[in-house]
Amino acid sequence: MTGTTTPTTPADRPALATPSAPAASTPTTTPTTPPPDAVLPERHPDAPAPGTRIGSHYEHCFGCGPQHPGGLRIDAVAGEGLDVTAEFTVRDFHQGGPGLAHGGLLTTAMDEILGALNWLLHAPGVTGRLETDFLSPVPVDSVLHLRARVTGVHGRKVYGAAEARIGGPDGPVAVRAQALFIQVKLEHFTTHGRPEDIERILDDPKLMMRARAFEVNP
Repeated sequence: MTGTTTPTTPADRPALATPSAPAASTPTTTPTTPPPDAVLPERHPDAPAPGTRIGSHYEHCFGCGPQHPGGLRIDAVAGEGLDVTAEFTVRDFHQGGPGLAHGGLLTTAMDEILGALNWLLHAPGVTGRLETDFLSPVPVDSVLHLRARVTGVHGRKVYGAAEARIGGPDGPVAVRAQALFIQVKLEHFTTHGRPEDIERILDDPKLMMRARAFEVNP
């Protein structure tokens, strides 16, 4: 090896670059964020009265149907404004990890409470996008207090936000969600649904009456 190497001391070494201050954070927008020209509509005059249970839109719905053997059976209650609430108890058959609620099942619960907002606008809607944040584990036997509210409407698009709290309406937040729903006509379901299920609704006067309540022009 040729040449010599001169040892360096800490004073001789070049200083490390000082990290620059982080740029000011900007609000995060996603497809579930209402656009600037979205509006908060008036509660529909035919919406369920404040404090009343909304009930199931379809008795075999996994989220709210009373006839579904393994469903969540979420029974939303209409709020004073453009909001709804419900309670959901996590059972043994809702587990993902040992003793903990399955994340996908919690997402379904959030989708269901957010979907109930459409009753307040008196127009059927389907989920276009759903974003869920899990803030803490949810043990089996926990009672989740769900609340959802409309955050904006833009044309046929309905935006909503929801949260699930453990132990009480003011308990710690375990799950947050934001959603975008698209208002549709009843033909959306009669065209794309399984024929035997559609026929069952058409043959049931009570179900037909509930469906006809949504016959509006979004």
